[in-house]
Amino acid sequence: MSMAFPNIAKWLKSVGTKLLKMGTSLITHITANLTRYFQEIDVDVSPSLSPLPTLPSLAGPVHSLGGGGPDVEEGIQWMINQVRGGTNCATKVDVMVIRAAGNHDYNRLISPMKGVKSVETLVISNRQDANNSAICEKVRNAGVIFFAGGDQCQYTHNWKNTKLEAAVKSVYARGGAIGGTSAGAMIQSEYVYDACASSEEGIETRDALEDPYRDITFTYNFFTWKYLKGTIVDTHFDRRKRMGRIMAFIARQIQDGVSKSALGIAISEETSVVVDKYGMAKVIGRGSAYFVLGDHPPEVCKPRTPLTYYDYKIWRVPRGDTFDLRKIPTSGYYLRSVKRGRFSSDPY
Repeated sequence: MSMAFPNIAKWLKSVGTKLLKMGTSLITHITANLTRYFQEIDVDVSPSLSPLPTLPSLAGPVHSLGGGGPDVEEGIQWMINQVRGGTNCATKVDVMVIRAAGNHDYNRLISPMKGVKSVETLVISNRQDANNSAICEKVRNAGVIFFAGGDQCQYTHNWKNTKLEAAVKSVYARGGAIGGTSAGAMIQSEYVYDACASSEEGIETRDALEDPYRDITFTYNFFTWKYLKGTIVDTHFDRRKRMGRIMAFIARQIQDGVSKSALGIAISEETSVVVDKYGMAKVIGRGSAYFVLGDHPPEVCKPRTPLTYYDYKIWRVPRGDTFDLRKIPTSGYYLRSVKRGRFSSDPY
């Protein structure tokens, strides 16, 4: 009988070890399946890209921000020329058009442009596709990325914190071009009016000045391009008279503690603001662009209350002229104020 106890103890130890291993294996299996499950239901995970052979450096990075309406072809051609090294350079680049809905019309527009090796349109309307490795590899291989117009709420919801976002950033990091028009331009700024609480058309000037909080939401930490930090881009500016709404957007960034100042880049239709690798912005196309600076706290900016904000600095930049985003000018602006939701005088 005395020999039985050591044998029982040895047996119990063996069984315990096997149970422990089984438990560890079971936990590992459950964890792996939970991770896969949460990825499938679109919970954000840190995007990672598989290693690729080193891609050639390009001559940017640069941007072309379109104000919507008919495209400014000159702005797209400018991006292509910039990243390949000039108008007479033999280098050709691949262009990738990205959108959440729509057709492939841009292929016909861009394909004949000088310096284009290939052009492809990707319609990416959900997070599953935005995390598709094959799709994102195509994006990473491009030299020029162009975001079509559409709904910036879909763009931020479906693309933020995905492999697609990481792929676009990798193109910028090696000197590529990142452009877009309308909603595709608006998502380039550091502070993005996402229109997720309003209709696809978004909030307009009168309502924004009457209540700068009602149905106005923003997305942060999407793209943070070097010379577009501290900015908020708005488009369709002249046709839809959006000066008041961009003023409300700027006031919100300061009132909400996001930043001590904010620069609005407001672009008219059939107009583009192109930004070179040194941070110099140039207006091309039909109309003008407005650079609107709020550099102090608003007097009154709160829910269910008309906005009061004195002395916005506004630079109206006509086509052909430039604006230094690296070092904001200290002259050349005019001042306009909003009092109880009304302009002090014509802001344009």
